Parts: sequence; C-alpha cells; structure tokens
Amino acid sequence: MTTTSRHISAWIARPAAEVYEFARRPSNLPSWAAGLGTSVEEVDGRWVADSPMGHVVVSFAPPNDFGVLDHDVTLPSGETVSNPMRVVPDDGGSEVVFTLRRRPGMSDDDFARDAAAVAADLATLKALLERPA
Repeated sequence: MTTTSRHISAWIARPAAEVYEFARRPSNLPSWAAGLGTSVEEVDGRWVADSPMGHVVVSFAPPNDFGVLDHDVTLPSGETVSNPMRVVPDDGGSEVVFTLRRRPGMSDDDFARDAAAVAADLATLKALLERPA
C-alpha cells in the first residue's frame, strides 16, 4: 500500500528542549492545536480532547531526549490516526516537523485542508513560544 505524506514544518526561535517540553504536554494542546479542539482533560489516565469531530483520545510517545512527539489520535469512530512529529534542534532554535499522512479515501481537497490546519497550528505554536515574556 502506498501512502501519500506531506512534511509540514515551522522554525521556532527557541531551544529545541523548550519547544519539546511545551508541546509534549497534552494540557497545552488547546493553546496551539486548534485541530484537536478547544479543551483537553485527563480522564481515567487518557487525554480526551473536545475536537470539531467530537471527543478524541490523544496519546503521545513517552517522554524522550530525541524530540519525538509522535502521537495517536483515536477518533469518535474508533479509527486511530498515527501522527509522526519531531522537534529538531537547529543552531539554537528548532524546527518542528509534522508528517501528515493521507488516510484511505481522503480527497485531495480534504488532504489540502488538513495540511493547512497543521500549518496553522504550527504557526500558532511558533507565535506562542516566540512571544516576549
């Protein structure tokens, strides 16, 4: 099976460790990841977001020293979407790279819409983390 992927990234003028530490916390998702919803709460050890699609469960890779922010999103239908994501150090700053994969049956327009939403979320993350303290 061939999968179409698109790598979407944003350069953030903050050390990779700081970006990773902020982005890895599910409780911070509502402040930058609009695609996952406006609220998230821990329910019975799982992070549940109130997304535009309904309640979704978000599960991140365990904390690590490599900037891996891979996460699974379990949709209301029960389908789980795996999302590779990394924070890569870059000369004092960092690049956040999200790999968007086209799901089976997804139209070109839907894939483009998802890519635009991811790009907007990364732009929000950048603006939030680069904001003067």
